[in-house]
Amino acid sequence: MLISIVCFELGVPLFCLLSNKSKDGRRAKYKLIHVVRTRRGADDEAFRCVYQEQNDAGKTGVSLSKDLMAIAGGALETNITTLGPLVLPISEQLLFFTTLLVKKLFNASVKPYIPDFKLAFDHFCIHAGGRAVIDELEKNLQLLSIHVEASRMTFHRFGNTSSSPNMV
Repeated sequence: MLISIVCFELGVPLFCLLSNKSKDGRRAKYKLIHVVRTRRGADDEAFRCVYQEQNDAGKTGVSLSKDLMAIAGGALETNITTLGPLVLPISEQLLFFTTLLVKKLFNASVKPYIPDFKLAFDHFCIHAGGRAVIDELEKNLQLLSIHVEASRMTFHRFGNTSSSPNMV
């Protein structure tokens, strides 16, 4: 469990991209501007969706719940909702706010506006945990196949690499 906590919770991407030496700032390739962190461990279903335990033979392994995708989707939705106002252009924020306002004020059955995150980000690094993960994010974020190509090729060439987005 310690490895997954370190990789996914404590910020391996920060470790890879940051330095406290001021001289490294000139040669840095990336600059981290915003960090969004979602903690779902207080929810029992979320806590038990990936769990390390021993089987009947005494072998320690990791069990994955069938609710994993739904819980991960909920965490991603929370992250995007928090990150959106920080990175999206004002035009996308206004469109989102307008549809939200129309839905709340007029009880209209308006589909919620999904902001175009392609206006805010040049590249997407999607977890290469499986074809279903990549397909779902491509569909929900309305990405083009070119945006998820790197993740698909990583999955095709190396399989489920667990924390490949952390190693960019």
